[in-house]
Amino acid sequence: MLDKLFTSKTRIKLLLKLFLNPEVSSYLRELATEFKLSPNALKEELDALSDAGYLEKEKKGRSIYFKANPTHPFFPEISSIVRKHMGIDSLVEQILTHLGKVEGVYVLDDYAKGVDSGLIDVLIVGDVDRSKVDNLCGPAEKKLKRKVRPLVISSAEFAFSKDVYLKRPHWKII
Repeated sequence: MLDKLFTSKTRIKLLLKLFLNPEVSSYLRELATEFKLSPNALKEELDALSDAGYLEKEKKGRSIYFKANPTHPFFPEISSIVRKHMGIDSLVEQILTHLGKVEGVYVLDDYAKGVDSGLIDVLIVGDVDRSKVDNLCGPAEKKLKRKVRPLVISSAEFAFSKDVYLKRPHWKII
């Protein structure tokens, strides 16, 4: 889908990485290693997206970190397109519609870092019917073409061990 909208595969990778979780920031060499690209080719894309205002730059030491600019007028639309492409929006809709009293949903680990590893770790907090979670996973995996690994905990359990869960890379959806 995104390859029809954006002709640069590098730009698509950057949008997925940085707009899937806008709290993630990365520097040039880190991205070049992750995407298996030369830093020079990647720098051109980062500079173009930064010059257009889609990305923010922040210098830390000798490195320049890039992250999505949530104040850009197109941020909500780009973020929505990325979430739809990854299938996150439909997964969250299913969770909220079918599982009971959901107080929080977090995407953990790879997807929270903006890495499409094929495995989506989801933490669901609330009074949720665990059998419905299991019934939801199969169809969601087929639709997303990715493995979904849910972790369901009560609000009390989350309050008690919140620090443990949130030390992992995470992205709060609701």
